[in-house]
Amino acid sequence: MVYKKYLVVVPGIILAFVLYSLSQGFNNIIGIELLEYNKSPISTAMIAILLGIFFGNFFKIRDTFQKGLDFTRDYLLKLGIICLGIQLKPFEFLDFGKIAIPLILICIISVLVVIKLLIKKLKIPTRMAYLISIGSTVCGTTAIMATAPVIRANKSEVSYAIANITLFGILSMLLYPYFANFYFEGNSLFAGLFLGTAIHETSQVAAAGLIYDQQFNSPETLNIATITKLIRNTSLIIMIPLFAFLYNRGHTNEKNYSILNIFPYFVLGFVGMIIVRNVGDQIFLIDNTSNWNEMINFIKTCSKIFLTMAMAAIGLSTNLKDIKNMGHKPFIVGFVSMLTVGIVSILTIEIYLKLFT
Repeated sequence: MVYKKYLVVVPGIILAFVLYSLSQGFNNIIGIELLEYNKSPISTAMIAILLGIFFGNFFKIRDTFQKGLDFTRDYLLKLGIICLGIQLKPFEFLDFGKIAIPLILICIISVLVVIKLLIKKLKIPTRMAYLISIGSTVCGTTAIMATAPVIRANKSEVSYAIANITLFGILSMLLYPYFANFYFEGNSLFAGLFLGTAIHETSQVAAAGLIYDQQFNSPETLNIATITKLIRNTSLIIMIPLFAFLYNRGHTNEKNYSILNIFPYFVLGFVGMIIVRNVGDQIFLIDNTSNWNEMINFIKTCSKIFLTMAMAAIGLSTNLKDIKNMGHKPFIVGFVSMLTVGIVSILTIEIYLKLFT
C-alpha cells in the first residue's frame, strides 16, 4: 500500500518531463535547424513555461496528473536549486555577498514604503496589500501562503495575491534576462544580483537565470541570481513576525506561528552541495580525476532538467482566467511593486559602481 502512495505522483512527473523534452526539441528545431545558429537563441526554460501555460489553459489537465505536477513544482524545483550548488567554486559567493545583502534590504524597505503609500491612495484592503508586498519583496507564493494565516487572509485574497504575483513574476522572468544583459553589458555579477532581487518567485529567478545562462553562456549569472534569491528568502523569518505584529497589534486574538514552519530548508541543501563541490575539488582534482568532473557535469545537467520540468509544471498550473479577473487596483499595486524593486535594484547597483569601482 505504501508504494501506491508514491506512485500517484508518477503521471504528473512524466507529463512535466514530456514538456521538458518537447521544449528541448522545439528549441533545437527553431534555433538550430531553422535559424541556423550553432547555439539556439531561445531558452528551453522559456519554451517550457509557455507550453505549460498553453496546455494548462486550453486543455483540461486530469486530476491524475495534479499530484505529480504539485510534486514537480514544489520538490523537483527545490532539488534543482540544491543541485545548482555544485557549480559554485570555493568562496565564489564572497565576491557578491557584500553587495547582495544591502541590496536586498534596500529593495524590501523601498517596496514596503511604496505599497504603504499606494494602499492609502487606492484604498485597497490592508490584508491584500500585505500579501502583495511580501510576495513582491521576499519569495512570491511561498511568502503569501506563509503570511496568510497570521493576518487572517481569506482564500479569495490569497488567490488574488498569488495571481498578481504570478502575472508580474512571469512577465519579469521573460523580459529581465535580456534587459539585464543589455543594461549591464554582460557583467555576470550585476546581472545576477539584479535578477535575484527584481523577480518575485524562487522558481522565476531560477528560470530567468537559466534563460540568461542558455542565451548568453553565463552560468555565473545563474549562480549569483540563485544565491541572491536564497538570501532574500531567508528574510521571511523576519518578515512574517513583523507582518503579524503590524496587522495584529491592537487585536487580542493573535494567531500563533512557527519560525520552523516558514524556514526554507532547501537552502541548507544548496549550501551542502557547495561544500560537497569544494571538498571534492580538494580531494579529487589533486589527482586530476576525470570521474569527479563527470559527476559535476551530471549534477549540473540534472539541475537544468529539474528546473525546466518545474517551469513546465508551473505553466500548467497558471490559470489565465484568474489573472484576467483581477481588479485593476491590486493590478496597479503589483505593477508598481515590480517596477519599484527593479528600479531600486538598478539604482543601488549603480551607486555601488560609482562608490567602489
